[in-house]
Amino acid sequence: MSRLWYEQAATCWDEALPIGNGSLGAMVFGQVGRKHLQLNEETVWYGGPRDRHNPDARKNLEKVRQLIYGGKIEEAEELLKYAFSAMPQSERHYQSLGDLWINMRGAEGQTEGYRRELSLEDAVATVSYRVGEKAYTEKYFVSAPAGVLAGEISVCGGTISLDIMLERERFYEKVEGVGEDTLLLKGCLGDGGLDFRMGCKVAVEGGTVSRIGEHLLVRNAEKVFLYLSGGTPFWQIQQDRRDVPDQEIRLPDQERKDYISRLDREILERLEKAAAKDMEALCREHVEDYRALYGRVELELPEDRELEALPTDRRLERVKKGSVDTGLVKTYFDMGRYLLISSSRPGTLPANLQGIWNGSMKPPWDSKYTININTEMNYWPAEACNLGECHEPLFGLLRRLMKNGRLTAERMYGCRGFVAHHNTDIWADTAPQDIYIPATYWVMGGAWLCTHIRMHYDYNRDIRWLADMADVLEEAVLFFEDFLEEKDGEYLICPSVSPENTYIMEDGTSGRMCVSSTMDNQLLRQLLQDYLYVMKELREKDALEETKERKAVVEKAEEILRSLPEEQVGRHGQIMEWRRDYEEKEPGHRHISQLYGLHPGRQITTDGTPLLAEAARKTLERRLQYGGGHTGWSCAWLVNLYARLWDGEKAWEMVQKLLGNSTSLNLLDNHPMRGGTVFQIDGNFGACAGILEMLVQCDESRAALLPACPEIWREGRVKGVKLQGNALLDMTWKDGRVTECRLRALSDWSRTLKWNGKEQEICLKAGQEVRPEC
Repeated sequence: MSRLWYEQAATCWDEALPIGNGSLGAMVFGQVGRKHLQLNEETVWYGGPRDRHNPDARKNLEKVRQLIYGGKIEEAEELLKYAFSAMPQSERHYQSLGDLWINMRGAEGQTEGYRRELSLEDAVATVSYRVGEKAYTEKYFVSAPAGVLAGEISVCGGTISLDIMLERERFYEKVEGVGEDTLLLKGCLGDGGLDFRMGCKVAVEGGTVSRIGEHLLVRNAEKVFLYLSGGTPFWQIQQDRRDVPDQEIRLPDQERKDYISRLDREILERLEKAAAKDMEALCREHVEDYRALYGRVELELPEDRELEALPTDRRLERVKKGSVDTGLVKTYFDMGRYLLISSSRPGTLPANLQGIWNGSMKPPWDSKYTININTEMNYWPAEACNLGECHEPLFGLLRRLMKNGRLTAERMYGCRGFVAHHNTDIWADTAPQDIYIPATYWVMGGAWLCTHIRMHYDYNRDIRWLADMADVLEEAVLFFEDFLEEKDGEYLICPSVSPENTYIMEDGTSGRMCVSSTMDNQLLRQLLQDYLYVMKELREKDALEETKERKAVVEKAEEILRSLPEEQVGRHGQIMEWRRDYEEKEPGHRHISQLYGLHPGRQITTDGTPLLAEAARKTLERRLQYGGGHTGWSCAWLVNLYARLWDGEKAWEMVQKLLGNSTSLNLLDNHPMRGGTVFQIDGNFGACAGILEMLVQCDESRAALLPACPEIWREGRVKGVKLQGNALLDMTWKDGRVTECRLRALSDWSRTLKWNGKEQEICLKAGQEVRPEC
């Protein structure tokens, strides 16, 4: 059974256990006396939508370009800072919803047999312990069907008395009682921001429940049942104004009051409905809903069964000291799938920089959507882990980015289509974020997100969905058809950066802005290839209206694609990051942007472009030589990059490094900051994807089995892996060779199967399956 478990309560946020249903989340600390659940709700962001466009950007664009072309980088960067930084420079930030505190009576004294556990197979957190003659058991889960967090505290050998309080660190107005068993915390998320609510209802079996002031009091109960929910009117507003760009949303006072009244009713009704159900039935409904997603994929790796007797924190500490624990790697993989299901469901916002779990009013990097890799990395495991539904929230955000990004494209650059920079927030803000030269003025954020459109289609083959998303892809292409400049037969991106890196020029000065960084070229090539593929696919399936205007866009895209600069190999044998072979100011930088074409792109492959693959290997060697991979998400990227190079031993080394250096005791990814570490969820998701990449890689022409399986994974099994083209794979292996394989086609599927040193053409009709002879 895949689980996390501990012999003590959490002493800090980074030791608590995350539970969630996509929109509502909590961290379970598991204390004995004063219990704490820290709560989050996906739409609790400070502030409302704004128009932050700098009115001086468009009229200074040509001047910036000429300065960059002329090598006057410092002057160009200074002008960008003044004319292209947004006003104000910062987007909105995500906040904690609040806290539930439970003060237990009669639980004082020596605690025995303490156990805190999170079942990844059921998405249920439990706490159990004894105090004297009393044996306490707690259970917590967040139900997607019911829309509530549910908890149960029971005792054997006595009764329970406790008091309950809802609280928020700041920025809330009051806590009101609703009858004798419910509390409702009310607040507003700043000037122009949404109103929010957090509600808690308590029921008991035996005993009594009453309310005094801000507290609910339980006395002499055998069992206590908790139900929590919260939120804002965000989704109501989105539904009513779905054709309006978010930054233009304005709410009259009476309409705002109407939304809040409706929200109050919905939260209280949700709590009442959940409380009316038997807790076992509520939990059973939750588990069935969750397992319908989690149960699709299974991974088995060789493991030491004796280690299962050790709690998770002690197993992780062993790895940090250099020991090997492949069973913990399997748990880490399952944890990635658990976190994705628990933070990104259809009808919710996508997982942000912390998924949905954030304990702060002002979190690191605002817990926004950082779209120069981090948000994209959150969704790397979605398709191969057969969690395509969990990918859907990203496309909802992308549609809203298109609406706002049209305004940004026109006002800042005088271009058609849409553009987004390196960050966005709940309001799908597309103006630049921060005043940070290596990232702020980067125009590729929307383009990178758009590459997920073809990715999702390739795995699911839903032509209606593709037709619905085609306009988003086309608008991204339109922007670049206007934005690019043609010089000496090449189409160039200017201004450009290689996120978030700095180069050193011949005179020793540093620069960030450039013309057509390698990553920007690779991203643009991917975007154009995806667009042309989608247009061809829709035409062939009669799902596209062919217009004169669209034909012109296609023809221009084909022309640009033929004239993009190619990758270059530099003096160290590496893939050059910029058009000139500059040295880097920080050779061990966390970003490895010039290798986008290796992963997540597929422009560089071991068996298709071996010379570029070898240059990519040299690039990674230099990064690691100078300390690269020192952040969790960067190390997770390295797992994927080495997997794509079919180097299982180096990929395994990066998995070990990630667990040893960048993983908290609750298995959440961390990032170094100000002498400590902070939680970022991208490393969890990136590594989950990378572990699967080590075992299976599939593109539009071939499927490779065990391409980067390390020797230590001498045997194992994987079941239910989704392959590009919409097929499912079950596979067992031993001593580096596949011993059993089953392919099931969900759509017509044909690929070259590469396995056990041979190649075999597989062609299946939808519904067919085959077991190739091993």
